[in-house]
Amino acid sequence: MRDTRRLAQTREETQTMKPLLSPNIDNKGRLVRGFGALGLFVGAWFVFQRLPWLGVVLGASGGFVLFEALRGWCALRACGIKTKL
Repeated sequence: MRDTRRLAQTREETQTMKPLLSPNIDNKGRLVRGFGALGLFVGAWFVFQRLPWLGVVLGASGGFVLFEALRGWCALRACGIKTKL
């Protein structure tokens, strides 16, 4: 028999939890991530002619970093890892 007491969160626990993709970086971090995404996209464009798989990987990485910059959210910080920017 399962213990169902821990399956349902209490209202206090729910209210104190942050939303999953809540902003956790400032404008400086967003700017750095934006330039990083630009660098990844440029690298993907140059490399795609010789190694298409690497171009796709760099482009996908650039898309994720651009999402972080636009959203103001850092995946590493969301996991509890402290970053400088």
